[in-house]
Amino acid sequence: MTDITLDQARKAVDRALAKPEDMGVKMNVAVVDAGGNLKAFRRMDDAWLGSIDVAIKKARTARYFDMNTGEIGKLSQPGGALFNIEHSNGGLITIPGGIPIKNGSGKVIGAIGLSGSTVEDDHAVAESGAVLG
Repeated sequence: MTDITLDQARKAVDRALAKPEDMGVKMNVAVVDAGGNLKAFRRMDDAWLGSIDVAIKKARTARYFDMNTGEIGKLSQPGGALFNIEHSNGGLITIPGGIPIKNGSGKVIGAIGLSGSTVEDDHAVAESGAVLG
C-alpha cells in the first residue's frame, strides 16, 4: 500500500492553513494515511474544539470511501443509496470538507479533512491542501 509520507502530510496541512487566515476563519485540519490513521493535525488558535473530531472524521470518511465527503452526503440523503451510512465505522461525517489525497499516479495515499467554518469554506480549504506539491 502506498502511503502519504509525514513530509507530504505536513505540507498538506501547511498549504491548507495558508487559506483560512486570508478568509478570517479559524479551522482544524487533519490528514490521515492510506489506512485512515491520523498522520498530521493542526488546530488554529481559537478554532472550535468541537471541530477537532469533525476534521478527523471528515478525513477518515474521505479515505474510507475514496471520495469527497460532500459527494457521500448527497448519496446518504433519505432514499439515497447510502442512507444512514454516517452511522457506520464508528461515525462518519458526510458534509463537505473531506477530500482524498492522491499521488502522481492517481492512487489514493491518504485524505485531508477541514472543519471550523461553513461547509463551503471547509471544502475550499481542503482542496488547497489535497494537492500534492
